[in-house]
Amino acid sequence: MPGKYRADQVGSLLRPQAVLDAHAAQREGKMTAAEVKEIEDKAILDAIAMQKAVGIDVLSDGEIRRAGWSSGFQYAVSGFVPGAPAIRLQWHDAATGEPVQIAAPAPQPGAASAVPGGGTGGQIIGNKLKQERPLTQHEAPFLAQHADGKPYKVTIPAASYMTSRGYKPGVTDPAYPNRKAVLDDVTAIIAGEVKRVAAEGVPYIQIDNPHYPDYIDQSRVEQMKAMGLDIAQTIQDDIDADNASIESVDRSKSLVAMHFCRGNGGRGGWHTAGGYDAIAEQVFTQLKYDALLLEYDSDRAGGFEPLRFVPKGVVVVLGLITTKSGDLEKAEDIVRRIEEASKFVDIDDLALSPQCGFASVAMGNPVTPEEQRKKLELVVEVASKVWG
Repeated sequence: MPGKYRADQVGSLLRPQAVLDAHAAQREGKMTAAEVKEIEDKAILDAIAMQKAVGIDVLSDGEIRRAGWSSGFQYAVSGFVPGAPAIRLQWHDAATGEPVQIAAPAPQPGAASAVPGGGTGGQIIGNKLKQERPLTQHEAPFLAQHADGKPYKVTIPAASYMTSRGYKPGVTDPAYPNRKAVLDDVTAIIAGEVKRVAAEGVPYIQIDNPHYPDYIDQSRVEQMKAMGLDIAQTIQDDIDADNASIESVDRSKSLVAMHFCRGNGGRGGWHTAGGYDAIAEQVFTQLKYDALLLEYDSDRAGGFEPLRFVPKGVVVVLGLITTKSGDLEKAEDIVRRIEEASKFVDIDDLALSPQCGFASVAMGNPVTPEEQRKKLELVVEVASKVWG
């Protein structure tokens, strides 16, 4: 397996205004895909240069080409129809914690129809899924070309996430008899994409947002029960699917990680509160990943005790630095929290990152580019202090 990356990051970075304007122009038919790509390329080169200067261990293209972190799936796969997801999320304001409504992001650039980014949003599965193009076709080759030998990551949405947000009884039924049948097809697509990027030599493959937090939030558990789902079997199906998605990867060449998200919608909104206790034993012990990126930037995540279920040798990347505000944490406070986590996970199996991306959807979190840079510098500073 590749080495451990102590100063990690989740992946998405703030989009420059030039990129946002170009994507809007493309949706309006005022700019060609080639013209947009030229603007994206420059923004990604600037992002790579910033990350190299900061000294972060793993480079990302910032997901700058995407409307949202998972929007490449709906753009690349047909079978979605307009509609509200079966499982309803209650979003909360990043600053106040008050319930808020978050509008669906703009469509994926170049999409033939209005496919929201950042999640299935107003799109659910109504027909048989069929992959039309690669999910991340332009991303890995460009990163490989410009990483100058430094490790880089490509992020792909989890099969369990795409199924949880896309499956809806009454709408999906004509195409699939049940949720498990949807999950099987989604898993085949994700597994194929993982195999493709691994064959391209991507050193770090990250599966994002499996939405095991659905099983933490009791209101969502009740919604799943109302759909006729057996909770214990459904979570087991999700674990099996997320493991099957990465079976083909040669771990001596590529590290495979999974990021657990608690909501990172427009302007940093969140949707999940509660510790990992409800899922830790079943999920942490069974997932076959090299690293787990876990959000721990606020009291909403609970304590570190559930980490005792993470198998030895699996790296726990502690998301202790928030991307939901520009306020900069103190290095000594982060070091202290790492020491607290080390009571449950050997210090050699820990690493550090921001809790989530800075712009899971195009509009981004309420953070400036300079504050984003300082957050990444803090990750590097603390990682150097703790692990040398």
